[in-house]
Amino acid sequence: MSSHPDTKRLRPVFKAAAVDDQEKFQPLPLPTGTYPFHLGIKSVLPELSNKKMVFHMAGDTGGLVKPVYKHRVAEEMMEQCAEAASKEDKPQFFFHLGDVVYNYGHAEEYYPQFFEPYQHYRGPIFAIPGNHDADIDPFDTQKRESLAAFVQVFCDTEKRAIPFAGDSNRLSNVQPNVYWTMKTPLANIISLYSNVPRFGTILPEQRQWFIEELKSANAEHKALIVCLHHSAYSADTNHGSSLNMQLFLQSAFDEAGVLPDVVISGHVHNYQRFTKTYPDGKTVPFIVAGAGGYADLHRIAQPGDPAFPDHHPQLDNVLLNTYCDHTHGFLRMTLEKVKGKITLMGEYFILSAKVNNSGGRKLFDCFMVNIGE
Repeated sequence: MSSHPDTKRLRPVFKAAAVDDQEKFQPLPLPTGTYPFHLGIKSVLPELSNKKMVFHMAGDTGGLVKPVYKHRVAEEMMEQCAEAASKEDKPQFFFHLGDVVYNYGHAEEYYPQFFEPYQHYRGPIFAIPGNHDADIDPFDTQKRESLAAFVQVFCDTEKRAIPFAGDSNRLSNVQPNVYWTMKTPLANIISLYSNVPRFGTILPEQRQWFIEELKSANAEHKALIVCLHHSAYSADTNHGSSLNMQLFLQSAFDEAGVLPDVVISGHVHNYQRFTKTYPDGKTVPFIVAGAGGYADLHRIAQPGDPAFPDHHPQLDNVLLNTYCDHTHGFLRMTLEKVKGKITLMGEYFILSAKVNNSGGRKLFDCFMVNIGE
């Protein structure tokens, strides 16, 4: 929802009053797979085309207050699958950008917040953990470990029934770690885990893994997508941008000598598309897609508000292209290879008023990246 043209926000912001709560950092669970934590998509979807891949993305779908929103988003994604003109056009899976459940990642929260809304979504669901998935309830008498339920749902060693999945019949997924790389014919999706603190924290061991993944993915001449929960750039009034994630990403990109084709995150409950221009002239979209169903949305800061400064060297060369902060939505990502060249297209759909029980979504934004250009 854009502001008046004379006062349109064009830059990300920092939140002046925000406190970086590093004391909330939680130890990482042990990996369930082997280094370097790769998951070949065809081990899960053997019939996936080598020429076209379509999938959904959204973050922050959980929550128990006003559950209508998460159900609406799930329903529209499922309808989009049903309406696909061909098998290749049908979204094959859902990639979750974190905060599957709120406010803590307990097993009993997964049925009402995840399994029940998505019980009829037929494709596999992959995920990176969000801060709420990993947070620990200080009053929990069971003293459960961070991400115990998330690992049981998404990082199992084999597909099997989940004790707390209720009547959804969804089996566990087989991601090898809470940070991992999805290997597909057309793209490598490097998936980071940025822990619990408000602005994210990534340990040196994951940073070194990330650098090696950037290098190896770059040599494969596919699309390179980087996903993490905490948003490096944002113009919202709840979180603002994460300096931690900006410095982490930039230092890793510099050390690897590799830039991704797109960076996608959640955490902020709205949609924002930024373009960052790097010194070599390459432009990289930074997408925030955290309006996946949690009831409370995060508004964009008004230009000139001293509580949300936007004049900082770290925010230079980053342009806010468009945003939607008034309703929920999700991404449909399409990768297609034609005559040896790969194109990545992202489409953001928002919820709209239903008319005669149809037309429940509309296209809000579209961006395209030609890989290798």
